[in-house]
Amino acid sequence: MSGSAIATITTQVVASIPSPDQGTWYLGPIPLRAYALAIIAGIVVAIWLGNRRYVARGGEPGLITDIALWAVPFGIIGGRLYHVASDWQIYFGTDGRGLAAAFRIWDGGLGIWGAVALGALGAWIGARRRHVALPPIADAIAPGIALAQAIGRWGNWFNQELFGQPTTLPWGLEIAPENRPVGYETFETFHPTFLYESLWLVGVALIVIWADRRFTMGHGRVFALYVLLYTIGRAWIETLRIDPVNTVAGLRLNVWTSVIVGIGAAAYLVLSARSRPGREDLSAASSDATDADDQNDENDENHGEDGDSDASDDSDDQAPVSEMSQMQEKSEKSDTSVPGPDDTATTTP
Repeated sequence: MSGSAIATITTQVVASIPSPDQGTWYLGPIPLRAYALAIIAGIVVAIWLGNRRYVARGGEPGLITDIALWAVPFGIIGGRLYHVASDWQIYFGTDGRGLAAAFRIWDGGLGIWGAVALGALGAWIGARRRHVALPPIADAIAPGIALAQAIGRWGNWFNQELFGQPTTLPWGLEIAPENRPVGYETFETFHPTFLYESLWLVGVALIVIWADRRFTMGHGRVFALYVLLYTIGRAWIETLRIDPVNTVAGLRLNVWTSVIVGIGAAAYLVLSARSRPGREDLSAASSDATDADDQNDENDENHGEDGDSDASDDSDDQAPVSEMSQMQEKSEKSDTSVPGPDDTATTTP
């Protein structure tokens, strides 16, 4: 074999991204799935960064973790519901996987729009229970959500799913024959859209953090900027993908969703900046909340002490009344037993 042929083969081997041979490992009988591990790792990073940012803005330490206990389960459920609803034919169409497959989240399939929508609902419930405002929480957690998505996308790499059109670019993604869509069986490398989106989201997180510091953003505008930037990248990346999905007017459903949500985020950025410039003072809010909790505790304690005191006072008040009543009775008896002047006159002989 000639030197040029060897060089060509070497270039072809190096100039591609291999896909993992497996995405599940077993710890005894317990399966460890790369997709789930990627999602968990992303959640941990999001909560960690969100806590740091919230405290740096003057918020209460640990509150983001408490809110996450509501937001994360809601977000996972919402993400799965959106995926199943938008790609219903995968499960309920002809030769679909069936209802049971719709619950197998570890096989992949979380729609970000459903995750954000229901995750926001869960965060709102958590914020209401803690008596704090939701916009500052959303602003603090926004870059963390972007990083969580960036990490979670690597689960698609292990599952060999959601890749793009065939490509001969040096960073083409190798896909096993059994995972290639119908009509693409003869192609070996495809656009690694999971990598494109992951890199885009890292950039989104960095831009959002920079903009927040540079312009002192608040009142939910940091979160809106994250949404706007993400939708721009997602709309482009979505056009590269070849997985079968529903379309509207020739465009994939997620492209339309990105456009609509992106316009909404841009409008909110402009209107919010005009009506509520600046950033919330979380330190004052946290102090007021702490003072309110302390006052409630003090009132509860005083209520208990007042109850005992009132009972004691009632007992003390009853004692003089009883004594006065007895003295009055004795006085009346004394008046009837001692003879008056008129009585003495009538009995004198």
